[in-house]
Amino acid sequence: MMTSHARMVSGRGCQTTQGARTMALHAQLCSRRPAPAAHRREVRRQVQARSHAEEENAGVKVERRSMLAGLAGAGVLANAGGAEAKTDLVSKEWEVVNLPLEPEVVLLDIAFEPNNPDHGFLLGTKQTLLETMDGGKTWKKRTLEAAKDEGFNYRFNSISFGGADGKEGYIVGKPPILLHTSNAGESWERVPLNAKLPGTPVLITALNQEGQAEMTTDVGAIYVTSNAGLLWKAAVQETVDATLNRTVSSGISGASFYTGQFSSVKRSPEGKYVAVSSRGNFYMTWEPGQTYWEPHNRASARRLQDMGWRPQGGLWLATRGGDLFFNNDASNLENFKQINFGARGYGILDVGFQPDGTLWAAGGSGTLYKSVDSGKKWKRVKGGDRIPGNLYAVRFISEKQGYILGNASILLRYIG
Repeated sequence: MMTSHARMVSGRGCQTTQGARTMALHAQLCSRRPAPAAHRREVRRQVQARSHAEEENAGVKVERRSMLAGLAGAGVLANAGGAEAKTDLVSKEWEVVNLPLEPEVVLLDIAFEPNNPDHGFLLGTKQTLLETMDGGKTWKKRTLEAAKDEGFNYRFNSISFGGADGKEGYIVGKPPILLHTSNAGESWERVPLNAKLPGTPVLITALNQEGQAEMTTDVGAIYVTSNAGLLWKAAVQETVDATLNRTVSSGISGASFYTGQFSSVKRSPEGKYVAVSSRGNFYMTWEPGQTYWEPHNRASARRLQDMGWRPQGGLWLATRGGDLFFNNDASNLENFKQINFGARGYGILDVGFQPDGTLWAAGGSGTLYKSVDSGKKWKRVKGGDRIPGNLYAVRFISEKQGYILGNASILLRYIG
């Protein structure tokens, strides 16, 4: 009877190694003839001790397996961390600069002292103003007491330095605000703007003479000052709306859909302007001495994304479908030739020119292209695919000092 019971217990315990050993010991001990109560207690103690020892051994094996798995996982994370550290380098010519900003900030403009290329300012949305003293390698936040206003969070649109010593600077933003410095940004003062100013200031240019500057708004108003913004004189005598109403019958496509604002305004070193309508239907140009803006039909069936001036004269034009056009005839600003570009459908948002003739085209989703033959052939910078945002502006201070600004607090610095 006891033997039969031992077999049954042993057969049932073969399901696991630990259970089999424990039950086998129990069966071996129990297969003997009945013992006194003290002996039975000793048997139970031995069984429990053996079971406890086997559980500890099993626990050690599990713990060792977990530790090895953890070490393997740590190795994978270490390798991943090493790869992540390399993402700051977009290519051998561009690197990402870490900024002390929230990721929602859109960078809009950058400027340096003409006589001190190491000292500059970077600005953008959410009243962002950063200062560098080492050519853009590192940046520190600046808080402007002159821009503190109840209920306003200014969007700084444009910054420029000039004057006789290069230390006079201006900042304009939205809601309409004008800031002025005469000591290279050590201190800024707010200059009042007329409440009837048409539009919002989107571009400011400090001229070479002390106190002289040129300001442009998003509705095409251009003003000049000779006393640091205390008084302004209009350079354009006719509003854009009046010009379009007068010329709408002259065949300007899309002029009747003008919403009253420009989406982009660019100025050449000679003081010429090109502006793109907010819907991208047409563009307008203005030169010093003209009393009104001159409208032009776009060169493509696709709507315009942005336009700008080329250093050698003429314009460049980018469409919302990723096409790129160049104008090589400064006397005819409607004569464009399409460039074999291949932007893969991503819109080009800006084109920058190095003094040595190298071209850089930047756009959505980190799109970045390079051309060394005046735009005949382009090569994509594949490292830009890792950039989690759009690149809006390409700025070159000199041949070896350049920057690309984007949304999500993205700033690229030229290191080539």
